[in-house]
Amino acid sequence: MGSYENFARVYDEFMDQTPYDLWCDHILKIFSHYHVPQDGSILELGCGTGKMTRRLAAKGYELTAIDNSLDMLEIARSKTEDPILYVFQDMTELELPGKVDAAISVCDCMNYLLEEEDLLETFRRVRKYLKLEGVFFFDMNSRYKYEHLLAQNTFAEDREDASFIWDNFYDEEERVNEYQISLFLRNPEGTYDKFEEDHFQKAYEIKEVRDLLYQAGFEKVRALDAESLEEPAKESQRICYIAQ
Repeated sequence: MGSYENFARVYDEFMDQTPYDLWCDHILKIFSHYHVPQDGSILELGCGTGKMTRRLAAKGYELTAIDNSLDMLEIARSKTEDPILYVFQDMTELELPGKVDAAISVCDCMNYLLEEEDLLETFRRVRKYLKLEGVFFFDMNSRYKYEHLLAQNTFAEDREDASFIWDNFYDEEERVNEYQISLFLRNPEGTYDKFEEDHFQKAYEIKEVRDLLYQAGFEKVRALDAESLEEPAKESQRICYIAQ
């Protein structure tokens, strides 16, 4: 998986259309339904620059947020005065000092786990650190999105201080999508420096994820369309999972 080194510097700028407010509303709705205390302890996996972390902290939750990119965590720490605990940690090696009321992961972080064994190990560790009746909410890009929307397509965006070219290469047999990202970042001299990063994500079927959650010890699992919180459709681009 990529570590978001140079891309971390412009991640928030290029992700400014991401519906974090809608996702936060969905999470709060799920928390309410599953009786997560309004001042409860929340674990966030793959917190990135802390966009969701800060939203939940502002609602009164106690946040522990982990990520395996020091560059992302440095930005996250610089953007808040809330008492958020940011931890440099790989989700497959999750260790906490105590248990939490709920765990979340958004923006398809779980798709970065390319092996079922790593996904299962992450689920097991989350299960280990959840309190009794605790809930785990996360989303993943669907196979449909990789095959039909990302596929072999190229996306580009040009802004005043930064531009990117994002090439996708989807391997249907391995179900792995390679993102080749070329970044052009403006430097103090007014010229642009070029950086390149490769990232990889895997497409998982709903049944595969559900089976792994049960295998990890969860007893109740739901899969929903992440945008509508209704039953997934064939064309659903993002699936959210609720495990208890």
